[in-house]
Amino acid sequence: MKVRLATVWLGGCSGCHMSFLDLDEFLLELVDQVELVYSPVVDVKEYPENVDVCLIEGAVCNTDNLEILHRIRRHTKVLVAFGDCAVTANVPAIRNQLGLGNAESVLQHAYIEHAQNNPRVPRADGIVPPLLPRVLPVHQVVPVEYFLPGCPPPAGQIKTVVTQLLAGAAPQLAGAELKFG
Repeated sequence: MKVRLATVWLGGCSGCHMSFLDLDEFLLELVDQVELVYSPVVDVKEYPENVDVCLIEGAVCNTDNLEILHRIRRHTKVLVAFGDCAVTANVPAIRNQLGLGNAESVLQHAYIEHAQNNPRVPRADGIVPPLLPRVLPVHQVVPVEYFLPGCPPPAGQIKTVVTQLLAGAAPQLAGAELKFG
């Protein structure tokens, strides 16, 4: 039986998924071992039940992120915070330090004060989900089994962690696997 694998992209740049795609030939090997049940690279709209492993990229920035993250945790055995935004909130959390006050002032700053054309905050449903008061790393919202840091994590480290997880082992990076570049 194949491992049910998901990858998720919350608030971030998608660089971790780009690094995942840099696994190149290993992706072909992975196809034989996993069933990719949810990911930005597949057309599945609803996060499924009974997911074995989920690599989750990005920080928790808005109510949509919060909602899907709770669903992911309920339906996933092993959750991996995938990349620095998921591990520490990284770049998305800069808004926590801007001194802009609440989430509404962040929207005003981005969409009104710095607009070059048509300054207005989008208000239609589904366009901009309500922002959380603070951007959070994944582990501050739900329990996380493993952390894979890096901005983005290099493909070699992703391969090592995924290979260990598929073998039923607790992922460990050591020696040359920790070197970037």
